[in-house]
Amino acid sequence: MQTTHLPRIVVLISGKGSNLQSFIDAIQMRVIDAEIVAVISNNPGVLGLERAEKHGIPTQVVNHRDFPEREDFDAALAEVVESYRPNLILLAGFMRILTPDFVEKFKGRMMNIHPSLLPKYPGLHTHQRAIDAGDTVAGATVHFVTSELDGGPAIIQAQVPIEEGDDAETLGARVFEQEHMIYPMAVRWFCQGRLGLINDRACMFGRPLPPTGHPFSTVARER
Repeated sequence: MQTTHLPRIVVLISGKGSNLQSFIDAIQMRVIDAEIVAVISNNPGVLGLERAEKHGIPTQVVNHRDFPEREDFDAALAEVVESYRPNLILLAGFMRILTPDFVEKFKGRMMNIHPSLLPKYPGLHTHQRAIDAGDTVAGATVHFVTSELDGGPAIIQAQVPIEEGDDAETLGARVFEQEHMIYPMAVRWFCQGRLGLINDRACMFGRPLPPTGHPFSTVARER
């Protein structure tokens, strides 16, 4: 088997894997110089696993229902993830809250995307919460993962205007389009060695990013 020296990526999913597809597409287009070495799901039979298999990417299921305690599941998941020797772990619609032990094990090597302009609206129902609050903009944030739910250092953030008559579904669809642009961009930076976590701050070329990360509008031309 031919081996490469490309950064090794493991993607964790729970469902359709639409962000996974954006990574696959970006790698195929050479926007990201890396290799997805495994896609791991906590749910069997989901579309994201089919997407990976279609592109010849190894898949594995670690079903959380098989474990009596969250810590047991995370320990088993960590063992599987480590077996692929990843440089980067991407949460892509992975609907499990990870334990502090798991997060610490992969600190600085794990990213997530959240459908709000963090620190606003961590958790669920972000689009409806933004509408209910009377906000004029919503968006998405890519961040490093820490033990604080949706509280890790922001890397890049994209804004979407909230339009008159928007509901959670219409707003969410526009935010989703931005997710598919900014998440691969953050992965690209990491794989190029430009981005890292230093002293619990997201840094580009060793310099701390703003608390809300790079605004997408200022970096869109780099892609």
